[in-house]
Amino acid sequence: MKRVLAFNYVLKGPDGNILDASEKGQPLPFLEGAGQIIPKLEEEIKDLKEGDKKVVKLAAADAYGDMKENMFMDVPKEELAHLPQLEIGSHLRLEFGQGAHIVRVSKITDTHVTLDGNHPLAGQDLEFSIEMVLIREATTEEVLHGHPHGLHGNAGH
Repeated sequence: MKRVLAFNYVLKGPDGNILDASEKGQPLPFLEGAGQIIPKLEEEIKDLKEGDKKVVKLAAADAYGDMKENMFMDVPKEELAHLPQLEIGSHLRLEFGQGAHIVRVSKITDTHVTLDGNHPLAGQDLEFSIEMVLIREATTEEVLHGHPHGLHGNAGH
């Protein structure tokens, strides 16, 4: 039987700064084996019991991957002239045939804009401080839908 697990977390980068954290009283639920959290993180916390705490350190390759050079593309600046607020760090949504991809502006020259399609945390070692707060059997609907329906399985879509 698949399970729904929910945990509180604090995510820190390699410099020790907090990058993200669960909201107080709002643990993150996930359906076991559904690929909703980083696979290596799921592997590290799947045996925890409710109330257990664990610090999980993940190398970049086991987290969001290493930076990939083929995820950078240079675009002629005039192709993005319709975007007046274009600056380094801006995020753009690019439509590609079957879907969309979010890219970040990483460089701007007089003639070109460099777009970075890597995950924002790619190339970074990460540290998760985890507190497991809930473990329960998944409902049939959750298994069929591939995600939890709230902490207790009764939230709608």
